[in-house]
Amino acid sequence: MTAVIRLPVIADLAALTEIYNFYICNTTITFDLDPYSVEQRREQWFNHYAATGRHQLWVAEVEGKVVGYATSSPFHRKAAYDTSVETSIYLAPDFVGQGIGRSLYQKLFESLQGEDIHRAYALITQPNLASEQFHQAFGFEQVGHCREVGHKFGKYWDVKWYEKSLSE
Repeated sequence: MTAVIRLPVIADLAALTEIYNFYICNTTITFDLDPYSVEQRREQWFNHYAATGRHQLWVAEVEGKVVGYATSSPFHRKAAYDTSVETSIYLAPDFVGQGIGRSLYQKLFESLQGEDIHRAYALITQPNLASEQFHQAFGFEQVGHCREVGHKFGKYWDVKWYEKSLSE
């Protein structure tokens, strides 16, 4: 399936929020517990992305429908972490496994070349072998494992930390 990978527009926000809320309500991929309104998502998330720089958002569209996105976001709030980013990718459930995620991540990492970023990190709730293999295919290596660090759906979950150099 061919997807158009592009920068977001405000009209995408409802679809992006719907995709993320699916993962909040149905999976442990994110440790958010409560779904977001479109307005919350605009204020707390969408507005901090730009077309260039360290923090970017790319959208996948198929036949005019937003079906996923990839981001590079602040790794931590303290200033010394500024040259590190956390990457994330989310696809509408019906579009997983069709190569769209690969296209999104390729575009994200291409757009980050030349930016002042030293490392990218991905935090992967366990178990999630597909995500681990996906990130390894993009050059991420496991650098940590936090045991029972998140509590969701009445259970504790482990998270593996993956790292990719962007400055070498």
